[in-house]
Amino acid sequence: MNALKFDPAKVEVVVAPVSVHISSAKAMLNENTQVAAQNASATKNGAFTGEISAEQIKDFGLNWVILGHSERRTLFGETNDVVAQKVLRAQEAGLHTILCIGETLAERESGKTNEVLKT
Repeated sequence: MNALKFDPAKVEVVVAPVSVHISSAKAMLNENTQVAAQNASATKNGAFTGEISAEQIKDFGLNWVILGHSERRTLFGETNDVVAQKVLRAQEAGLHTILCIGETLAERESGKTNEVLKT
């Protein structure tokens, strides 16, 4: 990654390792590559064991988070309302959000892609 040549005025490069590797990724990458968290809690700071709040992500020196992953929607039942709450928390903390809005394979195969994306 550090050998990658690009114009930082035109492109932002962001990688999103699993949370236990964020610190290592930050240490290994040069200043032209940013690190994102793969997820954030819909809650603020508090006693939510295992959750990482947007405030904690920001405190760790990150500026990006990815939210709305299809597998989190499918496996953990995250609804559009939950994802919207996560986006709100991220914005309140000053994080940039990469929002995933893709359809499932079944939705794609049934021709519902545009309907899902509009929702």
